[in-house]
Amino acid sequence: MSAPNSSYDPVEVTPLQPDEVARMREEALAAIAAADSLEKLKEVRIAHAGDRSPLALANREIGALPPSARAEAGKRVGGARRDVAEALKERQTVLEEERDNRVLVEEAVDVTLPWDRVPRGARHPLTTVAERMTDIFVGMGFEVAEGPETEAEWFNFDALNFLPDHPARTMQDTFFLEAPSGGESGLVLRTHTSPVQIRALLDREPPVYVVAPGKTFRTDELDATHSPVFHQLEGLVVDEGITMAHLRGAIDAFVHGMFGADLRTRFRPSYFPFTEPSAEVDMECFVCRGASVGDPDAPCRTCGSEGWIEIGGCGVVNPRVLTAAGVDTGRYSGWAFGLGVERTLMFAHGVEDMHDMVEGDIRFTSAFGMEI
Repeated sequence: MSAPNSSYDPVEVTPLQPDEVARMREEALAAIAAADSLEKLKEVRIAHAGDRSPLALANREIGALPPSARAEAGKRVGGARRDVAEALKERQTVLEEERDNRVLVEEAVDVTLPWDRVPRGARHPLTTVAERMTDIFVGMGFEVAEGPETEAEWFNFDALNFLPDHPARTMQDTFFLEAPSGGESGLVLRTHTSPVQIRALLDREPPVYVVAPGKTFRTDELDATHSPVFHQLEGLVVDEGITMAHLRGAIDAFVHGMFGADLRTRFRPSYFPFTEPSAEVDMECFVCRGASVGDPDAPCRTCGSEGWIEIGGCGVVNPRVLTAAGVDTGRYSGWAFGLGVERTLMFAHGVEDMHDMVEGDIRFTSAFGMEI
């Protein structure tokens, strides 16, 4: 920019000539009027009102004029810039109003449209049944215990009195992850939730009243009644003066709470390495209540017209198991039981095929809803 010069003629400076200032003003106003969106108006503002716009550059030339010429040139350019700024403000208001009105129309929500096009979710019935089974025992004063699904052989077999040559320890029944080496126990996917009994006894001083729901694994083929991955609910009581009578009372309370009051139960002699004596637990069929036995005209699909349904195994804890966990067998005794969650679900809700529980078909799970 040149210094002031007393002989300077402002008429010779093109950007400051009245016609040129008027032209720049009209060009800016026309561009503003033509802007049909806020984005385009922003571009117009930069082009005609920004620091590098024609009117802004013309305004810079005023400083080079002699004092006698600055007032008139400043008034001319300032008026043009003021008109442009007011036009931009007015156009901004109009375009914002148009945008708001357009949004109200384009983004309107029709509250009369159907609201349930997305189906409701559902919890898996195995989860809700396992929680209900657990709640029954928690209501009797039991504590919930947990353990790892990847388990050491010592916890899964040795501490539970499974001898080294027991068939359950072969590859036919157990998923082995690591073989024993250097005197260390091997690693398996737990075949039952009974290892939690040992962990509970090692972590707690008697009396011990725990239930252990969880996932277990065996090398079974998936069919209508078997699965390589299934769920159990293990129970353990260790205290002074514990007898089979206490076990019978707890099983009866579970059956009444899960399947209905007044259903009878019975124990059948059986064998488990970790209990002695041992028993299979049957409950009276909650559908026919034994009426279908010997009546070919009224068969019962639930119990096969036998009148009884097997629900699990139980027994008095073998003293060898208590000794392995460091419990004084001269002072304490106990009992344990194991209940199948899948079996309970099948009986309680008439599910006939194990495939329905594991294939993830939402038509199966949605029937059970969101019970918590």
